[in-house]
Amino acid sequence: MSNHLSRRCLRLSLIALVILGLCACVDEEEFGNTPRGNFEALWKILDERYCFFDYKRETYGLDWDAIHEKYRARISDRMNSSQLFEVCSDMLSELRDGHVNLSASHDLARYWSWQEDFPTNFSDTLLRRYLGTDYRIAAGLKYRVLDDNIGYVYYESFADGIGEGNLDEVLSALMLCRGLILDIRSNTGGLVTNAERLAARFIDQATHVGYIQHKTGKGHSDFSSMERQILEPSSNIRWHKPVCVLTNRQVYSAANEFVKYMHHAPHATIAGDRTGGGAGLPFSSSLPNGWTVRFSACPMYDSDGRSTEFGIEPDHAVGLLDSDFARGRDTIIEWARQWIALAANKQ
Repeated sequence: MSNHLSRRCLRLSLIALVILGLCACVDEEEFGNTPRGNFEALWKILDERYCFFDYKRETYGLDWDAIHEKYRARISDRMNSSQLFEVCSDMLSELRDGHVNLSASHDLARYWSWQEDFPTNFSDTLLRRYLGTDYRIAAGLKYRVLDDNIGYVYYESFADGIGEGNLDEVLSALMLCRGLILDIRSNTGGLVTNAERLAARFIDQATHVGYIQHKTGKGHSDFSSMERQILEPSSNIRWHKPVCVLTNRQVYSAANEFVKYMHHAPHATIAGDRTGGGAGLPFSSSLPNGWTVRFSACPMYDSDGRSTEFGIEPDHAVGLLDSDFARGRDTIIEWARQWIALAANKQ
């Protein structure tokens, strides 16, 4: 079994894809291209392949069979595509999962309450004040040295690639700083490999950071045993000074995984708001009418075996204050600067 986190995730993902692929043609054969047929196909795809039924039944009482009866009553073969899409979207929202989407040519069904129902705790206006106009850009990273000799890095999306050379250049440029603020607020995810590559710069030994499973059958509880996620340290430049990771509710998916990894970095702390979650690797399938549904298929957990589907609490809860915003200050960044100053003095 490989010790490298990305290879394990890839291997399990390929296994899951094969399992899901073997089932894909069954839906098209069993259900016709009618409103009722498409509804039943959608419900069955999720019933057999979605990975969080047990967890969400325990968390908030989700009953997928009862959901089927509730929304089947709204289906009629006389309804048009827009009406069908609305019913299907409402049904999927019961899963409370930002990784669950229904795509049609006219709309995208999504569940965004994981972020929309909470304070943003982030401001583009304040970000521009701290970055200025002469900041450096290395691939997806924007960075500069603040006036108190603290490095500041903003990473907007883990979909933006970062290479080992990019990270070497950024860390070399900030090496004389007292500490580092790593701001991933409003980063809604992207590639787990980018999260792993960045986190590997903050650990010095192979570290157990979590677990992953994959579906092995059609039952809600049919999963493989938990396999350990091991994060290997980078063989390039690593950071050994204080680092404060800033989070808010829009930190999701691969960004949520990054926060999970950074909880194990010896010189790191997490500040801001609880992350948004998104702890299932997503896969896609099609309905008879050509609509595409994306859903969480492989669950991931923290190193204690707990699901992070609904987010990760920060080490220090800090919110953006209106009074600070009016003064052009970012409360969370300023808290991080104070923490780094204290932590640096202790080293």
